[in-house]
Amino acid sequence: MTRNGANALNVATSLRCEGEIRAPSLLLWAAEVPRGAWGLASLLWSQATLAAGPKGDGRPILLLPGLVNSDRSNLLMRRYLRHLGYRVEGWGLGRNLGARAVGADGEKLVERIRALHDESGQQVTLIGISLGGIMARFAAHRAPELVREVITISSPFAGSPRATNVWRAFELLTGDRIDSDRVRAQAAEVATPLPVKATAIWSRSDGLVNGLICRADDPGCRNIEIRSSHLGVQVRPETLRALADVLGER
Repeated sequence: MTRNGANALNVATSLRCEGEIRAPSLLLWAAEVPRGAWGLASLLWSQATLAAGPKGDGRPILLLPGLVNSDRSNLLMRRYLRHLGYRVEGWGLGRNLGARAVGADGEKLVERIRALHDESGQQVTLIGISLGGIMARFAAHRAPELVREVITISSPFAGSPRATNVWRAFELLTGDRIDSDRVRAQAAEVATPLPVKATAIWSRSDGLVNGLICRADDPGCRNIEIRSSHLGVQVRPETLRALADVLGER
């Protein structure tokens, strides 16, 4: 678990150039499926470690799925965090197809957060996987009064989309061009330091996105490195226990 003391991000440094940080190698990319399956299997012998996680305090948590995924992809995470004692909800916006799911300015997501905030009477913790984490940061910038903290998991928010192996799939599935003015402006906003507590969980051996752009270089965001593939990162024991520990700090 590391904490960096560098200066606050600015657009020039947070949106790192393609030449500085490259997409993961083809070898890492090809290993994603077997590594993801192994990560899921590792849950079988990690029950004691997970059960020892700090107990929750009932605070509301909203889980945001990754690209093309729905709330089903976070089922195990939702069950685990509920077992610890948190009020955990899915985002309820169907498959994550970017602006097609949340609106061009994220208005549908903000309204979902607002509804949970008003119903619970508490600020909402946002946990987002991959693209879901980028959206969580965007929403926190737009409505910080509704958000308690943001935890991103393998979310490439701090660099160029071309430092990933999925940017073409993003364009195809969402209908957005990564070089469009709107997407670039939103990416710059997402990369700037958050006005709320932030944690970034990332992996150096991620095969779909370069892990170095899934972490922040500002003192307001804690970075927690794990060893994981991108696929299935939300069910890795290391991820779940890191979440439990972060949330347990109150």
